[in-house]
Amino acid sequence: MLLGVSFLCLSCLAVFSQSQDQASLSRSNDPNGRCVYTFTVVNPQESSCPQGSTKSPTDEVLTRLTLLEALVSRLIGGEKGGTGSGGLRHNEENLQEAYAQVTRERNQLQLDQERLNTQVQKLQSTVAELRQEAERLQQRPCEQTHTSGRTLHENRLLRDPRYHLENISYQEMKAEVKKVPASHLLPEGNYTLSGCGELLSVGDPVLHRKADAITGKYGVWLQDPDPRGPYYTKKTVWRIDSVGKEVRQLFVYEDMDQFSKGFPMKVLVLPEPVESTGATIYQGSLYYQRRRSRTLLRYNLTSESLASRLDLPHAGFHGQHPYSWGGYTDIDLAADEQGLWAIYSTSKAKGAIVVSKLDPASLEVKRSWKTKMRKNSVGNAFMMCGRLYTVASYTTPNTTINYMFDTATNEGQAIAVPFVNRYRYNSMVDYNHAQRKLYAWDNFHMVTYDVRLGWAG
Repeated sequence: MLLGVSFLCLSCLAVFSQSQDQASLSRSNDPNGRCVYTFTVVNPQESSCPQGSTKSPTDEVLTRLTLLEALVSRLIGGEKGGTGSGGLRHNEENLQEAYAQVTRERNQLQLDQERLNTQVQKLQSTVAELRQEAERLQQRPCEQTHTSGRTLHENRLLRDPRYHLENISYQEMKAEVKKVPASHLLPEGNYTLSGCGELLSVGDPVLHRKADAITGKYGVWLQDPDPRGPYYTKKTVWRIDSVGKEVRQLFVYEDMDQFSKGFPMKVLVLPEPVESTGATIYQGSLYYQRRRSRTLLRYNLTSESLASRLDLPHAGFHGQHPYSWGGYTDIDLAADEQGLWAIYSTSKAKGAIVVSKLDPASLEVKRSWKTKMRKNSVGNAFMMCGRLYTVASYTTPNTTINYMFDTATNEGQAIAVPFVNRYRYNSMVDYNHAQRKLYAWDNFHMVTYDVRLGWAG
């Protein structure tokens, strides 16, 4: 082994003996402060570099690798005379492996250089194209988006000789606008946007709130069409959840927005319990039926006290003559443009609906009308412009308002105005003539319906 190393050293001295007087070793610090040794050898076979004095870093690396390759080749050639030694063969294998590694690195560097050169050429070509496009855009004047009322597309067509207008025939089209009264857009008939008339149509239900608890499966919710007193307005919303044995709470909301959010501004406790869903709000008072009786009560909302009490003569109560859905809806109070009404039945009427006009202050009956519609055959009823209207079903999704009785003529007739029970358990329907809407409580859901009045025919 020692003999092989000595022979390798002598071979290296023989290779460099011709230029050892022209070699130099220097030491200096680089910009980072590290010590760097530099070994310089003059090539005795070349008087000058053939590629000029300016080279890229990659070319310099390739040059150094080429010299290293030549050096390794000389070392391998100098060791061929001692191949008989096992140590020399081992060193030769190591040198060949190192040589192969250096060759691979040189080839990779050459490939990288070719790839970079290709990218540079592409970038230079792109820059040249962009420069030409910029010069072309600078020489072209800006085109207006609208010229004499024409669009940019139309202007281009006019400039194009293929689209000369004198070469083609065309017909100018004009739009004619004719003013039509809004009433003409409705089906034939006479209509009123204010005042009274017959019910012609009912809109789809609009949801305002859904009850949170089981006590809100059915109930009453209203706004006063003609409020009195300093505290409440037409915007105030009133609500009673009617499920329970002792229903006394009256929730008060500032407006529809607070009602929809569920934020009452006050909760009044009524002096007498409420029976079912027949209560109504009118002229600053709550009118309702006392539980398990035919007694009518007027509760003054301003003074928060009972103002009137009176039994409704011969009226059925607590399940004797309810609507078809039950719920002890024997007496249903309502208000419209003409005043306060009671919708009920008696034993004398044999279950047919009786309509009575009430005095708002004393609750006395002013006049009564007997109809031919049985109360337990309809889902609900309401008063509108002195006319009684009945809803055929409280649970059928697409039902009808099937009967109308006019107290002015004392005549009734079958009608068929579509009505939607969207949530399939409509326990309360009342009319508000100020809002021109129906208010309903449909299976936890408090909804309103727009209505249209007029005279059909």
